Amino acid sequence: MTDPFSHLPPNACRTIDMQKGDVLFRQNQTTSGLYLVVSGCVTLQRTSLNGDTLTLHRAVSGGLFAEASVFSATYHCDAICTKAGSVKKIAKADVISTMRSNPAFSLDFIKLLAVQVQQYRAHIELIVIPSAKERTLAAVQAGYFNSTVTELASRINLSQESCYRALRALCDEGLMVHVGRGRYALA
Repeated sequence: MTDPFSHLPPNACRTIDMQKGDVLFRQNQTTSGLYLVVSGCVTLQRTSLNGDTLTLHRAVSGGLFAEASVFSATYHCDAICTKAGSVKKIAKADVISTMRSNPAFSLDFIKLLAVQVQQYRAHIELIVIPSAKERTLAAVQAGYFNSTVTELASRINLSQESCYRALRALCDEGLMVHVGRGRYALA
């Protein structure tokens, strides 16, 4: 797939170095651009009314996030760096003006967004699996478990305790193995 951002003016993108815990933007903050993860990890989170943190998206190297900001006045969640690295911030104004003037950019950007829609739909299919054990296994098989059990649980909308119980049950059934503290692998 062609990199749509190669069509933008050189000053449309700037690199931001991040440390774990850095906040790129907060919910309701005025939008200024979208982001592409160069390295590290950024988690998009929203806090529920009862104080629980819900992970909406986890962007890793090559992952785009805050795409909706191009057409929104404010960000709809918080973007928190969960693994040090860097991101490219892509200026909203440049994206909009290039969309108006460059059909190749518009088509490449739409293709990129279409692929992401397919990935999001696959994620929704995963998180609606009713059994915590089956959802956890499906998530591990899909490559979701590359950080902590806490982050996995948040990504697949389970409590940390439910996720640990599911992992233990999967180990008991021989489908997974416990390879170290908080670390599991498919058998």
